[in-house]
Amino acid sequence: MAEKIAKGDKMATRQAYGKVLVELGAENPNLVVMDADLSKSTMTADFGKAYPDRFFNMGIAEQNLYGTACGLALSGKTVCASTFAMFAAGRAFEIIRNSIGYTHANVKVCATHAGITVGEDGASHQTFEDIALMRTIPGMTVVNPSDGVSAMKLLRQVVAFDGPAYVRLGRAAVPVCYDEADEIVLGKGNQLRDGKDVTIIATGIMVNEALMAAEQLAAEGIDARVIDMHTIKPLDEDIIVKAASETGAIVTAEEHSVIGGLGSAVAEVVVKKCPVKMAMVGQQDTFGESGKPDELKKKYGMTADDIVKAVKELR
Repeated sequence: MAEKIAKGDKMATRQAYGKVLVELGAENPNLVVMDADLSKSTMTADFGKAYPDRFFNMGIAEQNLYGTACGLALSGKTVCASTFAMFAAGRAFEIIRNSIGYTHANVKVCATHAGITVGEDGASHQTFEDIALMRTIPGMTVVNPSDGVSAMKLLRQVVAFDGPAYVRLGRAAVPVCYDEADEIVLGKGNQLRDGKDVTIIATGIMVNEALMAAEQLAAEGIDARVIDMHTIKPLDEDIIVKAASETGAIVTAEEHSVIGGLGSAVAEVVVKKCPVKMAMVGQQDTFGESGKPDELKKKYGMTADDIVKAVKELR
């Protein structure tokens, strides 16, 4: 990585995506990047400036974007195709399922502006269903980085393997949880903090909230383990079973619906392999609204305080 990112710095995962794309473009002449008229927002514009012959703006036509991406991939290219999560997972779901998923095409659906922290764009753009939708597609890898460092490391691994992937990226800048030297491996959860009383399994921007919650709990004598589950599919079942057996309780935290997302995925493992008490922090069965990201997180129950409350109610 040319530009150093330090723990505690703030960076949006979409910004990390833009940076690593330019690096990968220099390393991989087979890489093609595509967008749906949102390249400044998704941060693919820098790739377009650096490699204009390998960048295609498909306009506001998301189904066409992913259909064309599939064709390029089946012709031998590695394709990163971006738009907002609502338009990728929502509007283009059938194309991603039938064209990309069914053919196992080498397309990386790198979707930005997911979740409640889209903020002022409101309910129409706040995607809470995307992880649930994408993890049901056979053979689809689903990744949700927590910060700029993990986004860069995971995106490199996603681009390196042959097959479809969905990478969920955020709009808002979030604190960096990792050092650049830390090992982050696709399909393997990262334990960021040990604990014996309860395990908090978080994904995406909720990893930072989980770490803050663990500090609050420690001050009250509750020892919380924190796991970053950056890869939702394939899910690291071993780290879940180990946490369940050693701590006896799990709270999941996600900027996504509690229906079908990380919480559901973890519960599917727990109920089969090591049943323990569970609680899920995330968007309940409701739409969002327009507002400041931090205010929305508080209103809809996706903060460190909400994780602390869930832990206490579970004990």
